[in-house]
Amino acid sequence: MENKARPKKRELSRRRFIKTSGAAGAAALLWSTGRVFAVGSDKIRVGLIGCGGRGTHDTTKCLSSTENVELVAMGDLFEERLDRSLRRFKEKFPEKAKVTEDTCFVGWDAYKKVVALDDVDLVILTEPPHFRPGHLKAAIEAGKHVFMEKPVAVDPVGVRSVIASSELADKKNLTIVAGTQMRRISHLVEGIKSIHDGSIGEIVSGQCVRLGGGMLGWGQKERQSGWSDMEWQLRRWLFLTWLSGDFIVEMHVHNLDVMNWALDAHPVQCVGMGGRQVRTAPEYGNVYDHFAVEYEYPQGVRIEYMGTQIDGFSSRNDQRLVGTKGQAYTDFGRVVIKGRNEVEYAWDQFDPCLRQHADQIAAIRQGKRLNEGRRIAESTMTSIIGRMSAYTGRALKWDRAMNASKLDLSPPKYEFGDLPMRSVAIPGKTQLI
Repeated sequence: MENKARPKKRELSRRRFIKTSGAAGAAALLWSTGRVFAVGSDKIRVGLIGCGGRGTHDTTKCLSSTENVELVAMGDLFEERLDRSLRRFKEKFPEKAKVTEDTCFVGWDAYKKVVALDDVDLVILTEPPHFRPGHLKAAIEAGKHVFMEKPVAVDPVGVRSVIASSELADKKNLTIVAGTQMRRISHLVEGIKSIHDGSIGEIVSGQCVRLGGGMLGWGQKERQSGWSDMEWQLRRWLFLTWLSGDFIVEMHVHNLDVMNWALDAHPVQCVGMGGRQVRTAPEYGNVYDHFAVEYEYPQGVRIEYMGTQIDGFSSRNDQRLVGTKGQAYTDFGRVVIKGRNEVEYAWDQFDPCLRQHADQIAAIRQGKRLNEGRRIAESTMTSIIGRMSAYTGRALKWDRAMNASKLDLSPPKYEFGDLPMRSVAIPGKTQLI
């Protein structure tokens, strides 16, 4: 299938865009020293790349988080997703949705056109996780501030790219904020600070559990006639490892990020197992539905992770840490510290998804450093090495994955056409790359 195009009037707008691309490129050069914003007054102009449910949600939060923020550009692989999202913004934010025909882009290069616009200050990256490294690289090179959803990669090659882009962002005085909103939930902020201040002593072990439903109703299950392999996989991206990273990476990165936060470190090695017993139909791609991983952190601290996406499973979503002076329990509603220093912190109900955007916009206007790129890259890698170990049945060291692994899940080419689905991984047979 050929790349889909917008209606003719939008094709004309693209040609007008090409004529002005030289000016946009020149403007982008000014970003090497950072644009100067007046505190609390200058408009922040947002470009959205990835107009599905998550992109619409994040942009809604961004526009709601503070004043003088406008949506000025949108890009997506699929026209109907862009149009549906744009209608919602026009209805909800008639004064803030400033997107025009000239600033709507569809296709494989839509992200390039959004970041090339000199009217865009901040881009929101919400295409499937596989695309995050490339989109981040393009945005930072173009001099844009970035809000990017988690996870930020699906393989070690992608993680290394994100770290390189994050380093470039620092040189350009650009902000990067990741969609790890758990780091802005009030009770977790206070609880982790208490742990870092020594409330439970030295951490010696812990547990990270997230058990939930199978997501069986997600997306469109039936493949329409005319959809190529590529389009079908893109529309079912949650269930394709090359696009989502599997659920341990795509969703449970939140929980593993909390453990990295609490320990102020990333693992040094892991060994995992997993499989699929329920999501076995073709429409569920090649992902697993359960994982269990033992992560070893510095000083021999072991964290046991267990995760499922199976309907009917008992539901849990919490973390526990054991220290030399006490224990800590965390979930979405509270943190409980027990031992010599007993205390409980409760969520103040302030929306952390609003706070993350407000924090970034304040940092942009005040010229403050705010770069979460390496941090989320390391949490993403924590999830990835767990998946790699479970897929292969092999123990895996952090340094080997970060520095030597050549695993790159990219397809041979980016076009709507044939794309055989990779086989489901079989521990003991699937090779560690």
